[in-house]
Amino acid sequence: MAATMMTPAKPVSARMPVESTPQEIISSARNAPAGMTGPLVASMLSALLLWGAFAPLDFGPLAWISLVPLLALARIERPARRMYLAVYLGGLTFWLLSLQWMRLGHPTMYVAWGALSIYLALYFPLALALARVAVWRFRIPLILAAPVVWTGLELLRGYLMTGFSWYYLAHTQHRWIELIQISDVVGAYGVSFLIALFAGCAAEFLPVSLLGRIGLFPQSSGLNAAFVPSVRGRMVRSVACLAIFGAVLGYGYSRRNHHEFQPGPRVALIQGNFTSEVKHDPEAGPRIQRRHEILTVKAVKEQPDLIVWPETMFRWPLLETPLDVSDDDLQAAHPELPIKRLRQLEVRRKLAEMGQVAGTALVIGLEVLDVNRESFKTYNSAVLVRPDGTIGGRYDKLHRVVFGEYIPLVDTFPWLRRFTPFGAGFGISAGQACAVFEHKGFRFAPVICFEDTVPQLIRNIVNVTSQETSAGTKRIDFLVNLTNDGWFHGSSELDQHLATAAFRCVECRTPMVRAVNTGISAIIDGDGVVRQQAVGLKTGLAKQDEAVVVGNVPLDSRRSLYLAGGDWFPGSCLALCGFLFLTGVFGRWLPARGKTGKAND
Repeated sequence: MAATMMTPAKPVSARMPVESTPQEIISSARNAPAGMTGPLVASMLSALLLWGAFAPLDFGPLAWISLVPLLALARIERPARRMYLAVYLGGLTFWLLSLQWMRLGHPTMYVAWGALSIYLALYFPLALALARVAVWRFRIPLILAAPVVWTGLELLRGYLMTGFSWYYLAHTQHRWIELIQISDVVGAYGVSFLIALFAGCAAEFLPVSLLGRIGLFPQSSGLNAAFVPSVRGRMVRSVACLAIFGAVLGYGYSRRNHHEFQPGPRVALIQGNFTSEVKHDPEAGPRIQRRHEILTVKAVKEQPDLIVWPETMFRWPLLETPLDVSDDDLQAAHPELPIKRLRQLEVRRKLAEMGQVAGTALVIGLEVLDVNRESFKTYNSAVLVRPDGTIGGRYDKLHRVVFGEYIPLVDTFPWLRRFTPFGAGFGISAGQACAVFEHKGFRFAPVICFEDTVPQLIRNIVNVTSQETSAGTKRIDFLVNLTNDGWFHGSSELDQHLATAAFRCVECRTPMVRAVNTGISAIIDGDGVVRQQAVGLKTGLAKQDEAVVVGNVPLDSRRSLYLAGGDWFPGSCLALCGFLFLTGVFGRWLPARGKTGKAND
């Protein structure tokens, strides 16, 4: 029998890839995230528009559209690749451009400039993330989600890490006086809410095709990848925006048209022109003192009731010691302090002579050394010198500037000092309480440096210093701000500082006078209108020149709901932000309301 020929078995080959169907390819394309380019362009555009709305360009109308590109990212269902990184870079760009003036005080302040910008930039992606949770998890219209989130985060920024209340959206509208009057009800946050409301509405009106063209999602995904309000929804949004805007503007006109300011005391604000570095030149002290005394003589000719010097422009410290402790005992307790030399300066006598020569009250900015056996403290202070030469009151600054007046956590981490230009012993102590100065029947409260930019601080000072009378509660008549902006060499910081201070006047319906080294010294009324500002004696410019601003304080008798109610409105927005944050982090298992791509009214 013939043998049967057997063919060897072929080895089993690896499984061949299965070719995708057209439907699977289309589905994959629709679900694929877009690239980083679109979000980067959108966030950078928002950053540049927002920067242009503030000083130095100071073109306020840009603020109304500045958030639109950023908020458009909340409409796409699936985040683009590295979208939050792109948004963070946009935020970093805005803050680096806006805060560039921080570096001017000293070369080492570049570190503080960068560190603060890196921190503040986090609010941009956080705002977008919370808005996306509201839109896609709870189907909340962007017109509502955007202002709630932005306003809540502005409040958070004003409190967290001692707070940074600069560059709020509201501050871009400081020239639109009628619009900002709502600040006496809900603070400057109300104006920020309104601007973000319009930006959210405009972002919802952007065509889906435009979102696709700029690369926010693959064009093939179309309506299924974007939040699209219905026609009815757009109409409702438009009517709501216009109604709220009209109500806010109408309130502003009403508040302004039914009030007349009464002339108060005549004040003279001294503005020197001494640019500074973080480390003062001790040799410049006598020259600074002499120039301010010369400007004071000019002011006396105008017969003011009150003359105000800027922050720390009296160049010798006032020594405060217990009456029952000898200088020898204090020197033994603090051998590093030159007690004898400080006593020889006779600062009290110098202040008394100034008051007597001027023949009127003076508010002087200086340093105070408070020494006892156990400790010594340095304060950034303001003192009231009466015409008879006596000191009628002292205020120690409450709100210190991070890195400018103290280094946070330096006691726990001493190595942090290496990143600053300051030596051992640097820093000032925080004051314990606000103060009220009185002269010729008028009551006024001093605030120092950046304190006039902190809403909750100024509101508390005005409330605490209110006086109970037979006719009811009477507020102080005005605020006195003493500032040294010489660190910033005539930059946009000076303009932004003035614009921010004006909102404190509206919120509290309390006028303010500002004496500022290098400018901008000014008198501001309770509507936030700058009634008078510095005119340089040499250049005629408001800053980087010496000036004497003389005028009557415009007294304001109106009441303020913001003084009574505080931050209830932005606080409510912040509480909602907290809910959205917790939902975004821990609520992933919760089903989203509605269906992807469906129109929402």
